[in-house]
Amino acid sequence: MGALHEGHLSLVRAAHVSADVVAASIFVNPTQFGPDEDLAKYPRSWERDRELLEGEGVGLLFAPSADEMYPTGPATWVTVEGMSEKLDGRSRPGHFRGVTTVLSKLFHVIEPDVAFFGQKDAAQVAIIRRMVRDLNLPLEIIICPIVREPDGLAMSSRNAYLSPEQRKQALVLRRSLLRAKELAEHGEMSTTKLISAGRDEFRGEPKVRLDYFEVVDPDTLDPLPDISGRALIAVAAYVGSTRLIDNVLLPKSRQ
Repeated sequence: MGALHEGHLSLVRAAHVSADVVAASIFVNPTQFGPDEDLAKYPRSWERDRELLEGEGVGLLFAPSADEMYPTGPATWVTVEGMSEKLDGRSRPGHFRGVTTVLSKLFHVIEPDVAFFGQKDAAQVAIIRRMVRDLNLPLEIIICPIVREPDGLAMSSRNAYLSPEQRKQALVLRRSLLRAKELAEHGEMSTTKLISAGRDEFRGEPKVRLDYFEVVDPDTLDPLPDISGRALIAVAAYVGSTRLIDNVLLPKSRQ
C-alpha cells in the first residue's frame, strides 16, 4: 500500500532472483479499512515510492486509483470463509474480505507467474495461499522473511505513527514472541503456557494494549493445543492508537 520500507524492497529483490520481469503495485485499498480505521491518514509517499522501485529495477509499477479499481463501488467479493474471521480478521471485521477481493483483481489485471509477500502479515499469507488454491489461480506464492529494525521491531509503514516513547514501548511485541519462543526451544509444548508467558510480557508495558497473543496452525490459523507440529506464534497490540502485528514460526517439534 505504499510508504515503502526495506521490508517491501526485500520482496522486490527476492523477485529479481526468481523472475525475468518484476512488477509492483501500489494501492491504498479502501475496502480493507474499517469505518474507524486509518484510511484517511494512512502514510502516502508516491514520488519517493516510485523512485525507490525504479532504483530497484522494477519494470512495471501499477498504481490505480480507487475509482479505477472500484468504478461503481464494490458489489462482488472474494471471501475465504472460515479463515477470514481469525486473528486480525476477528479484530478487523471485513478486513480480509477487502484484501482477498483486491488481490484477486490485481492478479487478474497483472497475471503474474509468481507473487511475493512478507511473513509479517502471517494471517494474510495463509488466507492468500488458500484463496489461490481454492480458485485454481495459476501463480506461485512465495513468502519472504520479516525484515526488522536494528532493535528488532518489525518494519511497518505504521511505525511512522509512533512517537519516540511509543517506539520504545512497541518493542514489547518482539519481546513477548521471543519469550514464548525461548520456552518452546527449552521443551515447553503446551500452547497455554506459551501464551501465558507471552501475555505476561505486556504487564511491563501498561500503555500498550494487547489485542491477541495466539499460537495457531500457520496454514489454517486454527488454535493449537501443543506445538508438536509447525506452529505460528502471532501477536497484535495497540501502541497508542497504532495497531502493530508480529509473529514467529516454530518448526515441527524436535522431540
